[in-house]
Amino acid sequence: MSRLYVGNLAYETTEADLRAAFSPFGEIASVKVVSDRRGRQKGFAYVDMADDSASEAAIESLRGTQLNGRTMGLSLS
Repeated sequence: MSRLYVGNLAYETTEADLRAAFSPFGEIASVKVVSDRRGRQKGFAYVDMADDSASEAAIESLRGTQLNGRTMGLSLS
């Protein structure tokens, strides 16, 4: 399993949005949209992919693409 850091997200981005974007590349183990203590999103998330090849494919394909009007920043965490 490998963890991807997904940055520069719009504050309204949901777990379902991320699952929809990353699911074409392989099995998703979990998605965590990071929020502050008040429940406001901080603009980044972690997506755990089932295997390394799925993570690498997602990074190659999604780097520089937009989700909810913002260009995602992707890296292995």
